[in-house]
Parts: sequence; C-alpha cells; structure tokens
Amino acid sequence: MGESDRDKTRIVLVTGPSGAGRSTAINVLEDLGFEAIDNIPLSFIPRLMDDGAMPGRPIALGIDVRNRDFSVGGLLELRETLNAGDCLAEVLYLDCSTEVLMRRYSETRRRHPLAPDETASDGIGRELAVLEDLRARVDILIDTSELTVHDLRGELEGWFGSVTDQGMAVSVQSFSYKRGLPQGLDIVLDCRFLRNPHWQPELRPHTGHDAEVAAYVAGDPRHAAFLKQVQDLILLMLPACLEEGKAHFTIGFGCTGGKHRSVAVTESIAGALAREGWRVSIRHRELERRTAAPELGRGGDLGGRKAG
Repeated sequence: MGESDRDKTRIVLVTGPSGAGRSTAINVLEDLGFEAIDNIPLSFIPRLMDDGAMPGRPIALGIDVRNRDFSVGGLLELRETLNAGDCLAEVLYLDCSTEVLMRRYSETRRRHPLAPDETASDGIGRELAVLEDLRARVDILIDTSELTVHDLRGELEGWFGSVTDQGMAVSVQSFSYKRGLPQGLDIVLDCRFLRNPHWQPELRPHTGHDAEVAAYVAGDPRHAAFLKQVQDLILLMLPACLEEGKAHFTIGFGCTGGKHRSVAVTESIAGALAREGWRVSIRHRELERRTAAPELGRGGDLGGRKAG
C-alpha cells in the first residue's frame, strides 16, 4: 500500500456462494474493527459513500447474489468507481466446493435461496454459474471447503488484522504433526523433544492449559533454554519483519498430539511477546477440534483469543 493509499477509506466487498461463509467473514471483520453491513444492494453503496456518512474506519460490505440488482459486471464496475475516488476497494470472495456446499445445506436442512422449491443442488449450480466470471477477477479468494470458523478467522486476521491497528499482528499457534502443518505459518518449531505428559496417566486427560501439565513440561531440563532462545530469535525477527511491511506474522509450535507440550509452549511464548508490547493472538488448533469447533455454514461462536 503506497503512502497515498493510507489516507483512503478501505472498503472490502465480501461475496461468494451462499453457505461459503460470507456472514461469518462479515462478523470477523466487524470484530477486527470494520464498520460492517451485510446484504446491501449494489445500488445503495455509491449513495452511502456520497452522503458523507462514511465512518472513520474501514468498511466491510456483504454482497449477496440474491439481491435483485446484483450482477458480476455491476460489482466490478462498483469496485473501479470506488477506487477512482477516495476509497481503496477490493473484492473478497469466499469460495467453496460444490460437494461441501451440498453437505452444509444437507446438515442444516436449509433451503437454497435461489431454489426454494427445488433441491439445494439446483440452487448451488445456479449460483455458481452466476459467479463463475467473478471468481477469476477478485482481489482476495479464500477457499473455505476445509476451514472451520476458527480457521477462517485466522485467515482473515492475516489479511486484515493490521488494517485498524498500528503495527503487525502476531499469531502463536499450537498444532499436532499428525494432522499436518497449519496454513500460513512463517516459522515452525518442534516441541517433540520435550518430555511428554501423555505418558503420565494422571496428566494424560489434561491439556497444556493446566498448571500441572505446564509445570511438567517446564520441568524438562532443556525447556528453559529452548524458550529463551526461541523468544530471543522471534524478538530479533519481528522488528525486521515490521520494517519490511509485513502485516502479520504467524508462529507454530507442534508436538505429537497438539494437546500438551505445544499448548504449554505456545502460551508461554505468546505471553512473553505480549509483555514486550506485541499484539498477539493465540490459537490451539487441536483443542479447538476437540471442543467440536463449528464448521462454516453451521453457526457457532467465533474462535481465537488475544494474549494479555
């Protein structure tokens, strides 16, 4: 973003097929500090800008294909019109595979808005056909087929977390190597060399959030040196990444099950970074899955929390 763009109002036009997570994305962006309006007709948006009622913060506008004045050409023309003025507009497209959209509609037993008297498959096919030309011309595309609500929040924090705050957003995450690496990690550190609470019957049911588990992990003679060197490394990297213009930086700590060692280390490092003044959020991927993290299209609470 150039210097001239910093004075412009940031506008994110959020769209995509029904069931792909548009409403969830709008809610997340609102949590991130955007002025959010969902399901707004295209013809209303220029009037919103012209009325001088624009807030002093970025705006997220949900664009629904069901609106009577929706068209791909109209949305792209609106983006160009906004960018020609005092706005910096971009289209965020929430994508999803046909199979997953079908499953989401089946599980929620909702009727598709474009096929209220037909099958969900008819509506999904009709909507995807309308959006086909738009998909290749958007600014940001996020495929939510394999994402939970927590995952989508993490993606959006990466793209937009720094829009309303000064500085760089830092995310510290724990995960299980059995499930593979999370997407978007800038640095990965392996905690499997630390002694494992899993082999202690009294600790196995607990997590790295619990004091007795954290104390057991910290009792490994290599733990203190590991934490110090990792903390020093990250604190060396973060200012340089900020100077390079990075908006977000994501650190992953992995262990075998993602329940004990990686959770305890994530909590320790996130707390240390927060005390140094960095804006830090924490995610524990496997713990979120264990608590039945809701899928997109099925409602539920939004995940993620800040370190403090």
